Amino acid sequence: VQLQASGGGLVQAGGSLKLSCAASGQTLSVYVMGWFRQAPGKEREFVAAISWNGISTLYADSVKGRFTISRDAAKNTGYLQMNSLDPGDAAVYYCAAKGTAGWSLAVVGRPSAYAYWGQGTLVTVSS
Repeated sequence: VQLQASGGGLVQAGGSLKLSCAASGQTLSVYVMGWFRQAPGKEREFVAAISWNGISTLYADSVKGRFTISRDAAKNTGYLQMNSLDPGDAAVYYCAAKGTAGWSLAVVGRPSAYAYWGQGTLVTVSS
């Protein structure tokens, strides 16, 4: 499956952005989908994940209550709604897909668990 992330941009602190992850080549519905981010000089970190059927979600503590992950099977697309953004959220955001084995933060939170990655979309937050 090929993934294409989009929707990044420049936003003021307190603002919102919605990222999209469009899949092609295969249905996204058979995969767990995750969002990760990487700021300059930092390691790639887990943001959120959603189960293959969209029923279960997991979030990093830093974004819980502010970000919402979702997916639309008909559009073969996943989303990350980001609200109340602050400068600490600025990073390149990546969407990724992995098989359905293992649904826990310890598993879905690891970048190495994901076989498929999008190219990343840049989110900049001005203070």
